[in-house]
Amino acid sequence: MKYSAVLFDLDGTLVDTLEDLGDSMNAALSAHGYPIHPIAAYKYFVGDGVENLVRRALPADAARNEETVRKVVPVMRAEYAHRWKDKTHPYPGVPEMLDALRERGVKLTVLSNKPHPATLEVVENFFSNWHFDAVFGARPEVPIKPDAGAALEVSRATGVPPDHFLYLGDTNTDMLTARAAGMFAVGALWGFRTAQELSEAGAAVLAAHPMDILKLL
Repeated sequence: MKYSAVLFDLDGTLVDTLEDLGDSMNAALSAHGYPIHPIAAYKYFVGDGVENLVRRALPADAARNEETVRKVVPVMRAEYAHRWKDKTHPYPGVPEMLDALRERGVKLTVLSNKPHPATLEVVENFFSNWHFDAVFGARPEVPIKPDAGAALEVSRATGVPPDHFLYLGDTNTDMLTARAAGMFAVGALWGFRTAQELSEAGAAVLAAHPMDILKLL
């Protein structure tokens, strides 16, 4: 078996967080008098950290104002802290996938652009039945994805070489990260982005269901 570890993205891959993220950002926008967005729009706003989410959600003129961004970011964080598990849930098939991977002795890891404390909280809340060998979110001292640094840190933390990792994610950011880190890039079609985006960003394989990745082992 070539792949002895799996690196998972979190939002849009293991858990469907779209409604809670969208509701939180809309609340932050409303608090500052800006128009809100339909939840579906957040599929293209999220994935690259909180600051980028805020910039994408703000009107164009406000997004170019760094002072405005700095004011809205903490409000978004506070709103999300109140509702991060109201509607969030694991995708169908994810628990069964994790069971099957553990039965095969595959190491499980998570790398997210969600802030590190929130990443730990989500994993602990929704996946306490499974042991993860490394869980990293966005940290101030580490560049976020698609920089390969954090993915390579996961490799070092687990003692598994990058080319023995299967990387499962749902955005172009994930596919670019996987390729930069020398990991096998698998696009999750049940997540936030399209098959075309994933393929163009370098996905080696597209998976229609979480259990599909077992065939790759």
